[in-house]
Amino acid sequence: MDNIIETKKLCRDFKSGSEIIHALKDVTINIPYKSLTILRGRSGSGKTTLINLLGAIDFPTLGEIYLEEKDITKLKDIERDELRRTTLGFVFQSGALMPNMTVYENLDFGLRVSMPELKNRKDRIIECLKLVKLEKRMKHFPPELSGGEMQRVAIARAIAHKPKIIFADEPTSALDTYTGLQVVKIFKDLVQKEDITIVMTTHDPNMLEIADCVYTLQDGEIVNE
Repeated sequence: MDNIIETKKLCRDFKSGSEIIHALKDVTINIPYKSLTILRGRSGSGKTTLINLLGAIDFPTLGEIYLEEKDITKLKDIERDELRRTTLGFVFQSGALMPNMTVYENLDFGLRVSMPELKNRKDRIIECLKLVKLEKRMKHFPPELSGGEMQRVAIARAIAHKPKIIFADEPTSALDTYTGLQVVKIFKDLVQKEDITIVMTTHDPNMLEIADCVYTLQDGEIVNE
């Protein structure tokens, strides 16, 4: 099995008044194991809709999503919750850190939710902060960090419970090009060091050369370039 995720003819429709918006149309993609896959496209192209479907946050209108050959569209809500808690990790555009918690406490809180049985949380937290080169900032609060540092903390938090896949929706959009490339370089390193598959969305062409696999969306469809 070469792919960790496979989709078949994914469609996602939204109702706006009396109008039906076809956000995704017959999207079929394969995401290889231990790869950095980028979903690219302009705003409104459907990439966030797609990443939400792949991450079991939303349901497709039609189509199938296979995670390690299991169709996750057929899972019950409680099973999808468990999947997101244990197997998937998420990095959001804003970082979504708790501002009144230190860097260490942000990771500790995440681990208490995802792996309450873990005994050596401190060791794992320090290990993850070292991976993103922020172990010296663990006692700082998010408002004391730069935008790039906050995203690196968000990445450390996302990998702490050792997920198989991380979904990152526009993680570099609020960063300058240099800092954004640093963040993506960390993703690339994590693929190799942690055996993680990473799927991220972006509209920044500077990120594409680092990716192992790129899919371009336009008006809800995968297009060839």
